[in-house]
Amino acid sequence: SFTSWRPVAGNPVFRGTGQGTWDRKIRERGFILPEEGRYTLWYTGYDGDRPERMSLGRATSDDGKVWRRDPGNPVFREGWVEDVCVAKVDGTYQMVAEGRGDIAHRLSSSDGVHWVDHGSLEVRKVDGSPIGPGSFGTPTIWFENGVWHLFYERGDLGVWLATSRDLKVFTNVRDEPVLARGPEPFDRAAIAVNQVVRRDGFYYMFYHALADPAVRDWTTNLARSRDLIHWEKFPGNPIVGDNCSSAVLVPTPAGDRLYTMHPDVKVFEPAGR
Repeated sequence: SFTSWRPVAGNPVFRGTGQGTWDRKIRERGFILPEEGRYTLWYTGYDGDRPERMSLGRATSDDGKVWRRDPGNPVFREGWVEDVCVAKVDGTYQMVAEGRGDIAHRLSSSDGVHWVDHGSLEVRKVDGSPIGPGSFGTPTIWFENGVWHLFYERGDLGVWLATSRDLKVFTNVRDEPVLARGPEPFDRAAIAVNQVVRRDGFYYMFYHALADPAVRDWTTNLARSRDLIHWEKFPGNPIVGDNCSSAVLVPTPAGDRLYTMHPDVKVFEPAGR
């Protein structure tokens, strides 16, 4: 049911202002949570071609298609926040995001509006030693049975999985990627995970990929797993093309929707409906 999508009329449903505001442009992964009959979108905004910072914005919607920006935007501007993933557990919003230099960090909030930055994530190898220096970005979290699962990429060259019980120290499940590039042509150049969901006994991973480093045409792809470690790529990938990436699945009363986020927010519905 996650493999075939069609765009809805009226796309894109959300984009940068195109004017001289802090969010003249938006980029990379925003994240949407359905809550109590409405939807909240957290997104990254910036102004200029080489911005000094990436700030966090918030918007809400009653139908998931018409969005209202928070009048207090940006809701977090004290540091670089880009490519966000949000989970709400025990009444607290937990966000992982890229900071400056593609170093992942964590923020938390009691209301989704006011955020506290807890600093860069600490990721260790299986033996407890720190992972090597360099970027680790596109952080994606999944919480289950008291364990936080963190998927992250290094230079888009592969996806690793680390776990934590305290959200402070994450330890690799293995020191090799749980999702590697290729050998299929659609993801042989670069990959990064955007979201993990669970449905009917499987975990599903939405990830974006690049076939050719010289052609920046990102696609949205799907893989599935029984254990979060061993992943099987959908043989019909990509599921969405046309440079639509950073996808997030959002369940709605009318059925599943897939939102792609970069360079603007577009909505897709299952093609079979």
